[in-house]
Amino acid sequence: MNPAMKTSAATPPPQLQAIADSLAGYDPTSLPVAQAQAFISRLVHTVQGVEQLALRSALGRVLAEPVLSPIDVPSHDNSAMDGYALRGADLRSDGPTVLQIVGKGLAGAQFEGSAAPGQCVRITTGAVMPAGLDTVVPQEFTALRDGTVHIEPGVVRTGDNRRLAGEDLARGSVALPPGRLITASDLGVAASLGRAELPVRRRLRVAFFSTGDELRSLGEPLDEGCVYDSNRYTIWGMLQRLGFAEVIDMGVVRDNAASLTAAFREASACADAIITSGGVSVGEADHTKQVMAALGDVVFWRIAMRPGRPMAIGRIQDGAILFGLPGNPVAVMVTFYAFVRQALMQMAGVQGLPLTMLRARCLTPMRKKPGRTEYQRGIVTLAGDGQWEVRITGAQGSGILSSMSAANGLVVLPHDSGNVQAGDLVDIWPFDGLI
Repeated sequence: MNPAMKTSAATPPPQLQAIADSLAGYDPTSLPVAQAQAFISRLVHTVQGVEQLALRSALGRVLAEPVLSPIDVPSHDNSAMDGYALRGADLRSDGPTVLQIVGKGLAGAQFEGSAAPGQCVRITTGAVMPAGLDTVVPQEFTALRDGTVHIEPGVVRTGDNRRLAGEDLARGSVALPPGRLITASDLGVAASLGRAELPVRRRLRVAFFSTGDELRSLGEPLDEGCVYDSNRYTIWGMLQRLGFAEVIDMGVVRDNAASLTAAFREASACADAIITSGGVSVGEADHTKQVMAALGDVVFWRIAMRPGRPMAIGRIQDGAILFGLPGNPVAVMVTFYAFVRQALMQMAGVQGLPLTMLRARCLTPMRKKPGRTEYQRGIVTLAGDGQWEVRITGAQGSGILSSMSAANGLVVLPHDSGNVQAGDLVDIWPFDGLI
């Protein structure tokens, strides 16, 4: 078996029929979106393989192991403000507090002396709190007279403006959990602990290709009845947005058994997941479905959704997970975000990060039949009353790719919902960061 295909468990991966048997009411000819998502979640596995990367190279990768804090952060009580460190017990409530200044503490050059009751220390942000002092009064709330600080009652309370040792991270605590998609702030956290490297999972390898004799690659002449292949570019872009995947573009594969068989075998040998577009609709005359079925454990679905109804899912040869998406351009993008994105994250070991959902007021009515999930392209704006509003882009055909460019989110209409009236609240998947 290709090492890239090893599962995270010692037991063999589940067979598709076993997964189907575990889902109540499973019907591949009319499958609800939620049930398809549950099926895929049980099918996919997490890839193995860990590498140590320098901090800057780890950005956007998946953390493989927890990062524990070897120190308290901050390591000492320190000042959160520029001002004067004092004893809270010295503060008066019946009149101004007057304290003698006995020294100065700076960030990186702490006050080494001692302050008796009735005395204070000039201090800057980040400087270690002098022994015995527990409060900082900001300098703008003080008046200086002949080496003394005057503080009016009520401007500060005991403990104010003091950062406690370990209040950010305590020694031995989990600073970064495994499965985290590493962000810029995570790099800063790791650096604050003295970590120069982080353990990350190897990149998930994803191969993809388009099928169909009518497709032409860019630069080729466009014969009558043919179209340029746009799906590979949208799929490539969506995969790149994930950040953790090694993307393998296998081009356009002609619709004959020999070419398709060779493409699937090549993809399975080098990738953890395979994404195809086209060739999975019921009644199509091409060879894609037959080759998929011959080379692996594959099921073909008609999902109760619009757009994106036809889909294939399964496992090819040595264990590469197959996502056979529809051929229509909008359907490709919708099914990717409805099913493939979360599955790839699960395979890569990413924890959490579900798609962000907003609630928005719908500006126009929408017709909707209960019994299927619908995704409509919308333009979301912020109204003067602070409420998000959405209007659809116009015609919602699954081949109108320009509508995805015009939109900045998808209106998600749940399986059991019906018509939407103007003014109703609807769910939105924002495109920001995705497309």
